[in-house]
Formats: sequence, structure tokens, C-alpha cells
Amino acid sequence: MFDLEMIRAVYSHFPQRVEAARDANGGALTLSEKILYAHLWNGEAGESKSADQGYERGADYVDFAPDRVAMQDATAQMALLQFMQAGKKAVAVPSTTHCDHLIQAKVGADSDLQGAINQNNEVYNFLESVSDKYGIGFWKPGAGIIHQVVLENYAFPGGMMIGTDSHTVNAGGLGMVAVGVGGADAVDVMAGMPWELKFPKLIGVKLSGKLSGWASAKDVILQVAGVLTVKGGTGCIVEYFGEGAESLSCTGKGTICNMGAEIGATTSTFGYDDSMSRYLRATGRAAVAELADGIAEHLTGDPEVYASPEKYFDQVIEIDLSALEPALNGPFTPDLYTPISKMAAAASANDWPTQVEVALIGSCTNSSYEDISRAASIAELAIAQGVKPAAELKITPGSEMVRYTCERDGHLATLERMGASVFANACGPCIGQWARPGAEDQPKNSIVHSFNRNFSKRADGNPNTHAFVGSPELVTAIALAGDLTFNPMTDTLPGANGPVKLVEPTGDELPLKGFEVEDAGYNPPADDGSGIEIVVNPTSERLQLLTPFAPWNGENITGMRLLIKADGKCTTDHISMAGPWLRYRGHLDNISNNTLTGAVNAFGGAVNAVVNQLDGSTGEVPAVARAYKAAGVASLVVGDSNYGEGSSREHAAMQPRHLGVHVVLVKSFARIHETNLKKQGMLGLTFADPSDYDKIREDDRFDMMDLSGFSPGVPLTLLASHADGSSDTIVCNHTYNAQQIAWYRAGSALNEIRAAQA
Repeated sequence: MFDLEMIRAVYSHFPQRVEAARDANGGALTLSEKILYAHLWNGEAGESKSADQGYERGADYVDFAPDRVAMQDATAQMALLQFMQAGKKAVAVPSTTHCDHLIQAKVGADSDLQGAINQNNEVYNFLESVSDKYGIGFWKPGAGIIHQVVLENYAFPGGMMIGTDSHTVNAGGLGMVAVGVGGADAVDVMAGMPWELKFPKLIGVKLSGKLSGWASAKDVILQVAGVLTVKGGTGCIVEYFGEGAESLSCTGKGTICNMGAEIGATTSTFGYDDSMSRYLRATGRAAVAELADGIAEHLTGDPEVYASPEKYFDQVIEIDLSALEPALNGPFTPDLYTPISKMAAAASANDWPTQVEVALIGSCTNSSYEDISRAASIAELAIAQGVKPAAELKITPGSEMVRYTCERDGHLATLERMGASVFANACGPCIGQWARPGAEDQPKNSIVHSFNRNFSKRADGNPNTHAFVGSPELVTAIALAGDLTFNPMTDTLPGANGPVKLVEPTGDELPLKGFEVEDAGYNPPADDGSGIEIVVNPTSERLQLLTPFAPWNGENITGMRLLIKADGKCTTDHISMAGPWLRYRGHLDNISNNTLTGAVNAFGGAVNAVVNQLDGSTGEVPAVARAYKAAGVASLVVGDSNYGEGSSREHAAMQPRHLGVHVVLVKSFARIHETNLKKQGMLGLTFADPSDYDKIREDDRFDMMDLSGFSPGVPLTLLASHADGSSDTIVCNHTYNAQQIAWYRAGSALNEIRAAQA
């Protein structure tokens, strides 16, 4: 059991800090507020701000003291490369590294895992040695997906953690405020500094009734995504409550919180209840459950809040679980919500391929024991009735503990008898780590999966793959039918003795015989890492020591050229793709060769093709950026709404910075990406008038007019000079506070940290 004394310390002051927060806010508190105020960097609410005034949601920047940090191997490389520059001997808070992203799903668990170890040995050795040196726990390849492992070992009610992955929010299933961040934020916390966040707004989701039949926890978040869209949760914490919330399993709560990233939410959370207590005890943490029981009243929202939620939340949504039906969200966006009973009509109207070739279960979202056991119950019936699957079924267990226990209890064997293949305990196809045969031919096709994201090219690199997100139960049923429109509540399948109607899935919330594992895959750090030397080969194509970004020279940026004006959705996948590019996550120069290669050019609609305004040629985006940089010409990127949606990957900010982009000007940002730009010393600006986006021409020259007056709350001015001699003055808003402006002046937040150590 990890961190027991740290958890004991958090709980020892929790009631006192909650009471101080009530005094500051003048009344009852939501759970989210309790956790936030209990983790103020400066202590109690009255010590951080006047005792009779709380923080203003959506306005005040606040310094917090998270309890722990988690990093996955793809993002940990850059985070730890930055931490190595911070001048610290060891991390200041409990921290872990998890090797889950670099394992490609190709054949099966054993061969894929061994292949990943062979291919990534240099990176794994680097991560393990850095972890050893600085006191960071290390989870080996094959141990499991970071968020499932965190839920099983580290998450605790009322805690606060940050993680270098957007789906860190999964830990809200155990009542945490868990937030996805870029590596620079993680460096702050690991270096013993405060973590800054704009105090979130609050969305309350009241769940009534109880799930039944084919409906699952996944269907809750699919409907919420349909209501709020991919940006409706931006700047907000989503707090679930009500009798329906208490009826859900802990891992079901985790599923709901996990996909909160898909609505842009800062995080999502649930109040402490019996399901969390059961899960803590089942995963060997009875002592944590007993501590939580001792302050249980403080680990959920106050009764007045849930009795009159409209008085305490900025927005309230109500969902009756009893009326919920299974749904599929997609394609190409995780918020396009279609109940399964309406899929046939939707597919016909939109010309979606209805033949399903592959169905996939797993990822950090839906790979728990409960998920796999419910899927296995469907497979068991199909086998007994002679129903043959019409599509391939792929399974990705969430952790070695889940895999081992499911194997012991026969669930994996049942799914394999149905025809399923089991991949390694890793992210795999969910993040594009899937060697899907034939994907390179780019056929138009449909797949269904229980993952969280379904952006174009996300799973298999094929832009014509229509990916639909559903529950593991529905995905398994559709694997049997091979048909996107199959409704298991009404339709039948051909069996050995005639038509077969699938019965409602069943499964165990927790294994009846308890969890079991032979080797969970954890390596503790060295007791004293001072003698450990970190060696990075200067000729390596995978790893590269960082060179600090240059500080601002104090002058206006003039003569900028447009690198690209991105049209429509531009996620972090479009800015810095995953898949095969994961191999370069520790080498900034090499991975910069994928910068904005997925963005659609507003001038002509091409992908990865822009005009080099120095010579009139057309080239790939990274090549043109390098040409500008070599010529000493600064460049600018223009984007649409919710720019940087998706992953927490800070590479999407570091790569443009490395290639000489000085300004990113968009209609609106996704939260994490905007913060990452600030951390890396970039100007992340928004159009004061969104229609000014249309004034940007391909061959414009751009000048910042008033950077010398860069200050909080004061817009900046950009002059766009057109080739015909005319010009437009564009007012640019920003959300930089004084500290963030200091990062910009220093060249990056890391430069500020390093200077403080000098």
C-alpha cells in the first residue's frame, strides 16, 4: 500500500480547511470546492484571501498543492528531461512513471510486449534510471495503463493529483480532483512549487434512478458529452451526485470521469460512498477506507448543495439512469450522441458504413474487471447458442492485476473462445498504437470501441475509419452482429438452432475471490539516487537533452509570416500526432517533423501543405516552419474554436516553439493546450472579434504592436499587412496573469524555475 502517511496527513487537516472555506464562502460547499480549498498552497482559505471572501470561479488564478504526480512514458520523457534542468535532488511529492503508451498492438500480448521492450529499450532504461535517481516509482511495460494502475494503487477520496495525460481525470472515480496537465506543470509540483489553476466553474450532474438492462456507466458520459459537446466543460469541474451516482460502481464512476476529458472539463468527481469503500478494500487499501470513513461527511458535497443544486452550481444537468439506453458516439468526434435505437436512421442519413469489421474493448476508460466480466457474459451466451462473431474482437486489459484476475476467473478464456484476441496491458489502439492490417490503403470502414476518443486517424491512422464509442457490452454485441445498427434490446442473431436474442449482460463489480496478481510490475526507486548518472547518447534518435528556449528580447515581434491558418477542428492529434510518432517523444527536434501535419489549411483545404512565402513554393508544414526559422523570420499560427482539444501532450506547444512559431491566435483554446503554450513561453491569443479570423490572408505580414505593455487584462494589438497594401488591425485577448507574463519574458516557465535555483 502506497502513501498511507501522506493520506493520513491530508485527512488530518481536511475538516479544518473545509470549515475555513465555508466561512470564506458564506455557506455550504460542493465536494469540488472542499477538495480545492483543502489543497490551497498557502493553507486555509483565510490565509490565502480575506476570510470573508472566497475565490471567484472562472476568474481568480489560485495556487494549489497537489498530493502527487503521475506520468505516462510518452509524456514522461519530456517532463523528466525538463525536471533534470530544475536543479532538484529528488521529487518533492510522491510521483510515478508508467510505461503504457509505447507498446504497439499487433499480434498478441506476449509478442507485442517483447517487441516493445526490444524496440524501446533505450527509452525504458532512461525513464527507469531517471525515476531511480529522483525518487520516482516506476511501473514497467506490461504493468498496465496509467489511469487504471493509479485507481488501483494511488487514488484516494478527497485527494488532489495532477498527471501528464488528459485522462488523469479517471481518478475522480475515487473522489479525487485529478487534473491532466503538461509536463512543465508536473515539473513545478515535483520541484516543490505551487501549481497554478484558474478556479474552475462547477457543473452539477444529478443522477436519479438506477441502471438496468444494457445501459452502463459509459452511456451516462456519452449522453453528457452529447449535451455539453467537446467544449462545454471547458474551465469547469463536473460533479456527479444523487441516488443514481451512489448506485454506480467505483470503476463505473471512473469511466464517467475519464471521458470528462472529451467535454473539455478540468476534471470530474463523485462523492465518497460505499462503492469507493468496497473498491479500496478490494484493492488492498482497507486502511485508506477506514481513514476516509472517519471524515466521510467532508468527502462529499454538503446536503444543502445536493438538495438545491441550482444555487451552488453554475449549470445543472439531470439524467434518469432508469431511462438510459445504450448509445454510440461518433464518428470523428466523441460528442456526436446517437442512442442505439436511432443508429439505423442516423447511419442511413449520413452514409456511415454499417458493416463493422473490428470491435475493441479496453483502454483506460473501460478495462476494469467489471467491464470484462460483463462482456464475457455476452460471449458465454453466444458460444452456448452457436452464434459466430461477424467482426474481429480485440481485448486490452487495464492492468496486470485485472488481466491476471480475469484469466483466473475464466473471463478471458470465454472471450477467446468467442474468437477474441488479447493485446498487452497497454493503451494500444486507443492512442493509435495499432498495426491494423490494410489501414494503409485507407478504405472507408466502421469500427466500434469502448475507448474515449475517435478523432480522424486516431486508432489506425486511416482518415476513412469511422470510429464509434460505446460500452464494452454494446461493443461485444456489435462484434457478434458485425453491424453498426444492431440493437441487442430488440434484434436477433443467427444461432446454431435458429434466431438468438442476447440476454442482458451480467458481471461482478469486484471479483468474488478477490484480486490476485503474481507480479504487478512495480519497481521502487533507489533509497539514494545521488550516485546514479543519467546518460543520453548525443547521436540518439529517440532522446535529446533540452536546450532552454530564448527569453523575450523586449521588442515587438515584427515581420511574422503565417505558417498555417487551420480550418475547423484542430486537436493535439492534428498538431502533434501520436501513433508511430510516439517513438520521438523524447527528441524535440525529431518529433517536430510532425508539427501541424494533420491540420487542414484554410487556403485550399489541403493537409500538410502550405505556401512558403519566402519563395512561393508549397511544402510540408514543418519544412516551411524550418525555412522561416533558418531565415530569421518569426511565424504565426491561426486556428479556429477549441484549438488544442484532446490530449495533454505539451509537444503540441513545444514543437511550434522549437520551429520558430511565436504566436498562436485562435477563436478559443482548450484549457490544457493554452496553459502549455504559456509554460513554453509562447503567445497564446484569442480574437476579440471571432470574425477577424476571416481577415487573415495567406500572404500577410504580421506585427505585434504593443508587447511592451503586455499586462494582465489588457488586450494586445496585431497588425496584419496585406499584399495589396491594405491592412487590418486585430485586437487580441489573452488570459495571462503577472506570473505567466514573467514566464513569457523569461522564455519559459522552466527558465524561471532554473533562475530561482541559481
